[in-house]
Amino acid sequence: MAQFRLQGSKVLAVDLTGDAVKAKNGSMVAYDGQMAFKKMTGGGEGLRGMVTRRLTGEQMTVMEVQGHGTCFFADRASEINLVNLRGEKLYVESSNLLCTDAGLRTGTTFTGLRGGATGNGLFTTTVEGSGQAAIMSDGPAVVLRVSAQYPLSVDPGAYIAHTGNLQQSFQSGINFRTLIGEGSGEAFQIRFEGEGLVYVQPSERNTIGGDI
Repeated sequence: MAQFRLQGSKVLAVDLTGDAVKAKNGSMVAYDGQMAFKKMTGGGEGLRGMVTRRLTGEQMTVMEVQGHGTCFFADRASEINLVNLRGEKLYVESSNLLCTDAGLRTGTTFTGLRGGATGNGLFTTTVEGSGQAAIMSDGPAVVLRVSAQYPLSVDPGAYIAHTGNLQQSFQSGINFRTLIGEGSGEAFQIRFEGEGLVYVQPSERNTIGGDI
């Protein structure tokens, strides 16, 4: 299985010994050894994934890298976070997914209105199986634990990903931007309940004010 490791906080190094990874197209910055590259349309999910993404306006093109050596990936100097999956499912915004083990299954899931975040809509990317994934954040990501006693509310622009047995809903009302005089109208947040982890970034995407 490919070995993921960080070179600093903004470059992902992946050691390959004949195996493969799937990565965001255009994210490879260097490699050594013998590598073969293959562009995969629709996130490598086949026709259903391509149709889903066309309907939601999401653009996700990935490449498969296979060979012997080390590949280095980065994207717009984003911070990179490693996620170890042991049979569970990772839900992640497609724009925040950098690289996964090729053996992990990727797909899309309906999540409801996400808040008009650029490139995101009614669907979120899913990564499932056993292996590693690398997700990106604008600034160092914070991992917050959700428990039955402590549900969590997140601004849609700050949400990156989550794992675990979590139910999400959308609650209207005041949000962080409203408090500092930004945004207008009916603002909302994503509420998580159950048991799991939520990844948030300290910088918000461009959203339409978190408004409905």
